[in-house]
Amino acid sequence: MYRIEKDSLGQKEIPADALYGIHAARARENFPDTSPFHIEWYKAVGITKHACYNTYRKFRDAAIAKYGDKLSIKIIPDEIIDAMCEAAREVSEGRHFEHFIVPGVQGGAGTSINMNVNEIIANAALLKTGNKCGSYDKIDPTEYSNIYQSTNDVIPTALTVAAMKQLLDLEIWINDLRLRVEDLEKNSLNKLRPGFTQMQEAVPSSFSMLFGAYSDALSRDWWRVSKCSERLKPVNLGGGAIGTGLAVPRFFITRVVPELRDLTKLPLAHSESLADATSNLDKWVEVHAILKALAVNLEKMVSDMRLLASDVAVEKSIIIPEKQVGSSIMPGKINPVIPEFVISSSHKVYSNDNLVSSLCGQGCLELNAYLPVIGNAVIESIKLLTASCKTAGINLFTGLKVNDSSGYYSLLKSPAITTALTPHIGYHKAATLAKLMKEKKIDIFDANNSINVIEKTKLNDILKPGNLLKLGFSLSDL
Repeated sequence: MYRIEKDSLGQKEIPADALYGIHAARARENFPDTSPFHIEWYKAVGITKHACYNTYRKFRDAAIAKYGDKLSIKIIPDEIIDAMCEAAREVSEGRHFEHFIVPGVQGGAGTSINMNVNEIIANAALLKTGNKCGSYDKIDPTEYSNIYQSTNDVIPTALTVAAMKQLLDLEIWINDLRLRVEDLEKNSLNKLRPGFTQMQEAVPSSFSMLFGAYSDALSRDWWRVSKCSERLKPVNLGGGAIGTGLAVPRFFITRVVPELRDLTKLPLAHSESLADATSNLDKWVEVHAILKALAVNLEKMVSDMRLLASDVAVEKSIIIPEKQVGSSIMPGKINPVIPEFVISSSHKVYSNDNLVSSLCGQGCLELNAYLPVIGNAVIESIKLLTASCKTAGINLFTGLKVNDSSGYYSLLKSPAITTALTPHIGYHKAATLAKLMKEKKIDIFDANNSINVIEKTKLNDILKPGNLLKLGFSLSDL
């Protein structure tokens, strides 16, 4: 069964029990895309509208108290406000999402998002008050669900709420990963390995230094992400279409953000310039750049793990956990699927960063029409990075084993070890020793026995793990 809905363009059949209406139906026809809209943003629209209804009620009560029967504006009764508040709470919990039919990629600056949610709230409220869906003479999606709101302030504010909540989860998983990497650092003290530059053996290093460098990078990432809320917290809610507050009560403008702050428990703030917050989206460029930096660090560390654990390395320096059968034709093959997932996710973030930057620059005069795609990309990046940190911590760095005996043995056979001798015998003698090691494929002790460039006891002392890992040398070491 169907109901008939009308707008200024004509009329349309809508399924009788659908909570969406003609605006969402037109959007689905106009944007035949299948990319899903993020439920986190949908929920955030619900709680933003709930804040608007609470603020409207306070404005209405204050206006009635002051003007009584002389009040000239239309009043929404408590029964309807209560029903809309309940419907908005349900949206904020993710309910009725099956009636949200607008795709992630769309035109219109978010009007389709706003109207789809307005229709869901109106129709859910109609059912709660004993009416049928589509009875807009009683609860209208525009005049009631959208009271004192604009797409241009509600939808970007809701995006800020969604992103700030997601970033809290990302912070948790960055720190979780950092702690797991830090455990490897602590458990790898004095476990030597060759250090590499340009994929060539360079100088002695340790597994502890390797994991410690990752831990330091993750600490910076955590700090940067934790500061994102400072960049994001100014919102333009109450600013109306372009931030001028036209047709919006001043009471509503000043009270709606504190109301939303109370509902979300997030450090939201009224932007000092609602027009600026409406027309300029550079805060998303800045925040996404921070996300990109995290993606870079994640790719670097898991790429290192994949390389050191690969069959390309004759003697593997590390053994990563076996998580998944790797082939349908090659028995026993295990692939490094966790690093591959993280690397793939990082490159998706890089692509999103280009999209966010370029489309934020496409803002025109008072508004940016591309907010839906920008927001979709931002939330996708946060979710991908959260998943990457989570799986890297649980499925890669937990259970990872260091082959420290192989690492030290490899180091003694590596010409890189001769760098430790240069303060004692000079560059040229050390180079002669390194060349002999490489040509005869022998370790440093056998090479020194052949040409005797340094006294054996001195050599043994220099090559002690603790001495190799000192920061520089002092005169007493010579």
